Amino acid sequence: MDATEAQRERRLFSRLHDPSDPVDADVVLRRYLPLARRIAARFRGTGEPFDDLLQVASLGLLKAIRRFDPQRGTMFSSFATPTVLGELRRHFRDTTWFVHVPRELQELALRVDRGGRELTVRSGRPPTVDALADALGCSTEEVVEGRMVLGAHRAISFETPRRGDSEDEAALIDTLGDEDAGFGGVVERGALDMLLRSVPVREREILRLRYYEDLTQGEIGRRIGVSQMQVSRILRQALGRLQAASRGEPALAGALQRSTASGT
Repeated sequence: MDATEAQRERRLFSRLHDPSDPVDADVVLRRYLPLARRIAARFRGTGEPFDDLLQVASLGLLKAIRRFDPQRGTMFSSFATPTVLGELRRHFRDTTWFVHVPRELQELALRVDRGGRELTVRSGRPPTVDALADALGCSTEEVVEGRMVLGAHRAISFETPRRGDSEDEAALIDTLGDEDAGFGGVVERGALDMLLRSVPVREREILRLRYYEDLTQGEIGRRIGVSQMQVSRILRQALGRLQAASRGEPALAGALQRSTASGT
């Protein structure tokens, strides 16, 4: 920047703080908006919409405008660039990571990503891990770690269409397996069948009426022709036999406990 432009810049910022000859901050912001745009463009390809990046960069630019002191003799672009970059990096650190990642690893991941894109532009092909490590002045382990951390930068929705050869683009969730609610019941029923073999037929029938058909003790008594008190006694005997048979077999004991949780 020549001396004339530097003087013009100092006058502009002096007016910004001079109530007798004020200039609106929006005027200064519009003048230096191309600077914010150039800095935001460095972060293209990170998955963030450029409009969002430009908005964050513009916020950093506005902060720099408010803090800049033209009397220090520093050019505004030199003062503003670190502020805008810091605002963009803070945006990535605080808002765009799906999984919380320590700050130093976030910075490593962004450096690896940016370095990889720059080397790809230069050579026309993605760099190897060794080449990227040499360019960044770090170890190959750090490059690998940085690339792994980038996986925490964004998440894929289960509703994302799964593109394939078929024209019918099913959502990703449609391709994932689901828990079979009846699977655990099959295992438990098998365990209980083994236990029921240890009790007499009559007791087994009363257990079936109580816990499978969910009849009350009075209803069971009327069906088989005994009193409710007798049904209660037979149930206690049958459950005692089952508990004895299940000792030493945690799976059988657990199945029995869940099946009789409603009581007698």
